[in-house]
Amino acid sequence: MDYESVYFLGAGGIGMSALVRYFLLHGKHVAGYDLTETGLTRELVAEGAELHYRDDVEMIPDFCRDRDKTLVVVTPAIPQEHGELRYFKSNGFRMMKRSEVLGLIVNRHQPLCVAGTHGKTTTSTLLAHILTSSGVGCNAFLGGISLNYDSNLLVDKDSQLYVVEADEFDRSFLHLRPRMTVVTAMDADHLDIYNDYETYVAGFRDYVSLIADGGVLIKKHGLPLTAPQGVKTYTYGVDEGDFHADNIRAEAGELYFDFVSPDVAIRDIRLGVPLYVNIENSVAAIAMALLNGAAPGAVRKAVGTFRGVRRRFDFWVKGADHVLVSDYAHHPVEIRRSIESVRFLFPGRKLTGVFQPHLYTRTRDFYKEFASSLSLLDEVVLLDIYPAREKPIEGVTSKLIFDNIAPGVCKRMCRKDELLGLLKNEDLDVVMLIGAGNIDTLAPELSKMMS
Repeated sequence: MDYESVYFLGAGGIGMSALVRYFLLHGKHVAGYDLTETGLTRELVAEGAELHYRDDVEMIPDFCRDRDKTLVVVTPAIPQEHGELRYFKSNGFRMMKRSEVLGLIVNRHQPLCVAGTHGKTTTSTLLAHILTSSGVGCNAFLGGISLNYDSNLLVDKDSQLYVVEADEFDRSFLHLRPRMTVVTAMDADHLDIYNDYETYVAGFRDYVSLIADGGVLIKKHGLPLTAPQGVKTYTYGVDEGDFHADNIRAEAGELYFDFVSPDVAIRDIRLGVPLYVNIENSVAAIAMALLNGAAPGAVRKAVGTFRGVRRRFDFWVKGADHVLVSDYAHHPVEIRRSIESVRFLFPGRKLTGVFQPHLYTRTRDFYKEFASSLSLLDEVVLLDIYPAREKPIEGVTSKLIFDNIAPGVCKRMCRKDELLGLLKNEDLDVVMLIGAGNIDTLAPELSKMMS
């Protein structure tokens, strides 16, 4: 791209911030707006971006006011009435969605994409770690902050491989042209965009049709997806598929398994993040890494040194008496798998979950499913809905979930600012903070209480 400057509307989003870092590393002048200052936006400022947190055209720097030299990147979360958005539109600037820009960058190379309703962030981050630490090398645009690299962007100028999280929200993944892709799941989500499940599935079929000739589809066993002619298809799973796990066992708080494929077996792999759900994610990441030249011994070592992704099973306390884990799970299936994974690792212990629903539309569409998943807990505390980009919907509150939680489960509701006081004198054992909003900001104080 021959622009000298790039301006971001919504610079602090996890996908947008990776592009901020990419353009900074490529010598562009970068500025932008975000609604809220966060730890991530402060990191971007320290790396050279000029960011502000008020919708004010006067705060747009001079180097971003030349429409012939400035590209404007916009997240769908920015409302149409936003003043800075209107300024760039009315003055004829080139404006692109994040997904369009990402496609322009990676499609010139060899994209290794990970799509699916859930699991894609952990799977893509693990894949990038395996390729990097094994010496194969890769670039990566990740949907979370890798704890191994403290970033959501990896750069290897000697590699043509680009690991990309392929997001189905707003049909973003249709801007990608994968050489290889994993598809982890197709459970209904984003029905505010797709309207119904059939259209949602059709979106994934459209995405798979974009795989390059001679490429590879690695799909979760049982998914109703057919690759185009000239594309090799593999299946994977925990206990079934061309790639799968065997001899799964827990030993002293660690998880081990054997990886099995048509061509090679890798014995005694230790999970760096020892949760059952990560076995399936690891099988997918290992499969793609092997297909791109990673050696089996290097794969085993890399999986063991993987530290995970910030907010994905992020352990704040892990002791004999107390455990606190923060997890980004925000879909009913993700939450169920998350709870089951913690149960597997800490059998017989009292499990308390604090859940902050994410989005009014998602709560409206899946409140019964949320209640069913949360009913696997011993205790549930429900916070108010985190709205993100949405405005309230009449009658849609956390109480919809609360009223459908199974009898026998201890359940309470409170505001986010009331939670620490509520739990202060509780007999806590294993606690999960669950949700994609700002619930994770409670982890530091809660961990002090539990330590």
